[in-house]
Amino acid sequence: MSTIHWTLGHTRRSARWHSESAVPLPRRTVVADDRTKADDAYRQACEGTALLWQGDFHNARQLLQAMSRRIDRRATRPTGPGTSLSESFHLLRRSSGHRARVLGRLLVLLDDDHTLALRRAPDVRQACLEAYGPPQGPMAVPLRELLGVVGAHQWRRRGVDVPALGARVHPHYGVFAPVRGEYVDLVARAPLPPSIRHRADAGTGFDLGTGTGVLAAVLARRGVHRVVATDISPRALACARDNVDRLALTDRIEVWGPGLFPEGRADLVVCNPPWLPARPTSSLDQGVYDPDGTMLHGFLAGLAAHLRPGGEGWLVLSDLAEHLGLRTRRHLLDAVEAAGLHVVDKIDTKPRHPRSKDATDPLHAARSAEITSLWRLGTTP
Repeated sequence: MSTIHWTLGHTRRSARWHSESAVPLPRRTVVADDRTKADDAYRQACEGTALLWQGDFHNARQLLQAMSRRIDRRATRPTGPGTSLSESFHLLRRSSGHRARVLGRLLVLLDDDHTLALRRAPDVRQACLEAYGPPQGPMAVPLRELLGVVGAHQWRRRGVDVPALGARVHPHYGVFAPVRGEYVDLVARAPLPPSIRHRADAGTGFDLGTGTGVLAAVLARRGVHRVVATDISPRALACARDNVDRLALTDRIEVWGPGLFPEGRADLVVCNPPWLPARPTSSLDQGVYDPDGTMLHGFLAGLAAHLRPGGEGWLVLSDLAEHLGLRTRRHLLDAVEAAGLHVVDKIDTKPRHPRSKDATDPLHAARSAEITSLWRLGTTP
């Protein structure tokens, strides 16, 4: 258990240290309050000193914004003549890491019941309980992360509208939310394989890496008789079970894990792996980044052994990694062939999210050209 120490008055104090974004344990912690100047806070944070806030909550948020502006003023724009999209991508990730480390050094203290005892502070106890679990004593967390925890609590409470389901899905903290609806729509409209259409019981489907459980729910609503939804993340498994219960699909969907493939064979195996083969910098990145394409290759390698005769595997994947120079189309097709699979069909769609139309985004050329595809895969005779 990591612990931070600081002095308040003449008293030496300590608390557990927790960071979901993998902000390292600070070497030194000092107390900051409403008298702390933004320039001083920024300088100390850049030097590796954490600032434990003891003042007004809204002033802490303003200080965080002021520190963020100072980072922006000093940042090197990751584009320019001769800069490739791959270089821009890696520069952006490096810049994001620096931002997370610096802003992650403005801390707040949660009491032993998750209370945030600052002036004008909101009640964060329920949000922290959902994200961190039952309290285990005072805990210091980056303010930036706590704001994310509070935002995630609001998302969980309101839910995300999924037109393909005609219902809302409620993402938990740390679980990728289905805000990019194009991949859900692909699964909702692709033709079901003959092995499902011709079975009296409408067959069995697997949803690998289920996250919120949204694709498992789509398959069940499309008539697949039994769906097994898997994930390696305990948070995702809990989230999927919650959503399956909310959608009244517990008689059709079994949530299983942690793991990738469940036992047995299915008529349809769906996988929407993280789209970028790069190393996640924290547990919160795991819905986007898949180091060395580990999940993608695990799905392909295990698919043939888990398909019933005439069954299909549906790989839902963006080609953004190809535009960024992180993976080639040939690499993907070679992996499909090496796994004893062939492409039955491919259904494409363009992204609809705002970033694909943002010309100021350093990666705009890649995002505007991005295609999301559902690859229908079958076993090679």
